Amino acid sequence: MLRIEHLTKTYGGKRAVDDLSLHILPGEIYGFIGHNGAGKTTTIKAACGILQYDSGEIYVDGISIKENPLECKSKLAYIPDNPDLYEFMTGIQFLNFVADIFGVSASDRQSRIRRYADAFELTADLAQPVSAYSHGMKQKLAIISALIHEPKLIIMDEPFVGLDPKASHLLKEIMREICDGGGAIFFSTHVLEVAEKLCDKVAIIKGGRLIKSGTMEEVKGDTSLETVFLELEDDHD
Repeated sequence: MLRIEHLTKTYGGKRAVDDLSLHILPGEIYGFIGHNGAGKTTTIKAACGILQYDSGEIYVDGISIKENPLECKSKLAYIPDNPDLYEFMTGIQFLNFVADIFGVSASDRQSRIRRYADAFELTADLAQPVSAYSHGMKQKLAIISALIHEPKLIIMDEPFVGLDPKASHLLKEIMREICDGGGAIFFSTHVLEVAEKLCDKVAIIKGGRLIKSGTMEEVKGDTSLETVFLELEDDHD
């Protein structure tokens, strides 16, 4: 569903991402782990077609994001770590705006907005301007907007930041439901306990380079993901 091959991105002579290759298959929740500045957000933005890169290739459902960016973007959804939404719109206006972009029919968007807004307890606030939303409410709105067109691939950067425990639990359930239906999810997180319980596979990156990846069992073995992460961080200093 998402194939990253030999991705390299340089900023001012420094390689933010260095020859990175990952393959996220349909049905997989794939966690992406690394300290601040490791190259996670750069990789994620490149995979979404937001950021140009120096070399390598990225494919979404077998389609090159360099050659066919619009087709790739129609198949995916991106949830950033700090949602930058149109604050002059109301919540419902923003959701309809996103639905218009992806060509979602009136009946489909209505049922999906109702389902997810009710689930995230945001329905009563949809008539309010986004400027009045708290960070957690904006995060919920961004999540709902990402689900409206039923993307095959969802890419998320720290999606649990700002969410209350109930909303976090609901998002985890939705993520598993999407992957059980043949979709795929690639997300970064600093919450290693969440990644350990939720992910099918995980990749650990440091200094822009992949230092370990595989199934959760392959990566952590008989110990915890936190222990493995800290050991690998020390080994690569």
